[in-house]
Amino acid sequence: MIHRKIGKVKAVASSQGDLTEISVDIAGKIYPAINFDSLTGRVKEGDDVLLNTTAVDLNLGSGGYHFVMANLTEPAGVEENDNPGHIMKLRYTPFQVKVLAAEEQDSPHHGSLKKEDSLAGTPVVCCTLHSMLPPAAAAVKTLAPNLRIVYVMTDGAALPIQFSRLVQILKERGLIQGTVTTGHSFGGDLEAVNVYSGLLAAKKVLHADIIIVSMGPGIVGTGTTFGFTGMEQADIINATAVLEGIPVAVPRISFADNRERHYGLSHHSRTVLGKASFAEAIVALPIMDEKKTKKIISQMKEGGITEKHNIAVEDGNPGLELLKELDIKVTTMGRTIAEDKEFFLAPSAAGSIAAKILLDEKIKFLDQWEKGEIWKKKE
Repeated sequence: MIHRKIGKVKAVASSQGDLTEISVDIAGKIYPAINFDSLTGRVKEGDDVLLNTTAVDLNLGSGGYHFVMANLTEPAGVEENDNPGHIMKLRYTPFQVKVLAAEEQDSPHHGSLKKEDSLAGTPVVCCTLHSMLPPAAAAVKTLAPNLRIVYVMTDGAALPIQFSRLVQILKERGLIQGTVTTGHSFGGDLEAVNVYSGLLAAKKVLHADIIIVSMGPGIVGTGTTFGFTGMEQADIINATAVLEGIPVAVPRISFADNRERHYGLSHHSRTVLGKASFAEAIVALPIMDEKKTKKIISQMKEGGITEKHNIAVEDGNPGLELLKELDIKVTTMGRTIAEDKEFFLAPSAAGSIAAKILLDEKIKFLDQWEKGEIWKKKE
């Protein structure tokens, strides 16, 4: 059951695009809350609102926010211009929202996308967590500032793209040039029905040189082999290969996570890359110290990853240095880059590999390194 409470809007803290941050009074206590204007209409100070308090009540994620379900003061909402489109996202729920998908018949892009079936060798950085997006994009821009990067957001976690402050920051700082929201996620520069059409829209309509794909904030895991939303990485790799792109997979690496299943190479990556992905990918292996490198290589070999995929060794530091220079702060599971550096080195290495593919620069693969030198070289 949804936990619901009625509150009164005390103040509107900020409004950015479709997302409005407010504070609400519930029985004399003040809480932060989020209103998505396209779903529930606009809110103002003094409005009575119905709130979904489930996540906060259960001490889950979502940043400690309640979410507005309805404006009780203006239940009909303020009439807006009727937007075009016939594709429903969040279908058959009380919050289903109409969008104009890039590939649907009423879209000006329908004709070109109807004929399009190839990414023509475009590198696609395939991520599992939203926090991998900034270092991947920064690494590309470090090597090739003029390359166009488009972010394709899946529906594996948060559905409204406006929930991600990172995306707005990356667009403002010029690290990504466009966004596509696929499946039931919504709010991007373009909407798409699925990852396949989303990838094609990124390439054909937004003219991406490099595409980065990940879910929004909020990965779900259960501690079981297949029960986590990051399993979608296999589908992204396979879709990229079907569309004749070049999948560059980001492994989930951490030496700060004390959970055994996530230590070193996460069981998420071992399952996705070793079992679920059918297409061959380039897997980014960041340069680390000797002990950590040997641990990751051993886990990759045990999981069959080195047999199925090409492991490319790349320095991930340049992308992280650019994030620091631009003062873009990013965390994973509450840990900063300083606290969990190897996690962020992996997507940064993947971004560099993707850029090098387009720049026709040499990429060093694991079997090309002389034994014992991976942790010494900084190519």
